[in-house]
Amino acid sequence: MDVKGALGSMSLQFRLFVVCFVLILNVGFFTGFNFVRVTTSLNSTGIEENYLGNEEDEDAEIMHFKKSEQEVLTLVHNHILSLSLIFFVLGVLMYMTNEKSTTVGFLMFEPFVSLVLTFGGIWLLWKGVIWFKYVIMISGSLMVFSILVMSFLIIKNCLYPSKPS
Repeated sequence: MDVKGALGSMSLQFRLFVVCFVLILNVGFFTGFNFVRVTTSLNSTGIEENYLGNEEDEDAEIMHFKKSEQEVLTLVHNHILSLSLIFFVLGVLMYMTNEKSTTVGFLMFEPFVSLVLTFGGIWLLWKGVIWFKYVIMISGSLMVFSILVMSFLIIKNCLYPSKPS
């Protein structure tokens, strides 16, 4: 059974259920994104200081200490497991939309690449590969962009289903 493009033909009740899920998922995701904004100021120095600390900087407004191995492993483990499930569900829902195959294909797989680069990058940064903070910024931005676009397209397909031909 192929469900490609089937989202618009589902019952209104199911489509509204999907819209509620996607909206609440976004509330949770962007609450986490706000936490990242507060802890890193969304810049490369903030990312580096958040994981490696800034104890040497006597003029620092907020003192950060290097995260322990346990803290980094817990963060990477929890985020990769939970976000992979979130992106799997969103990917299935994207597949069920009537969007172009190239758009759907990109949005189904890009978040997984960004997930590995972002959280694998945090591990590498913590291990001392300092330049990876830029990869973390780019891949993290792509991850946020992907969830926004997927959410918009899924909700659009639920609320404004295509007419069957």
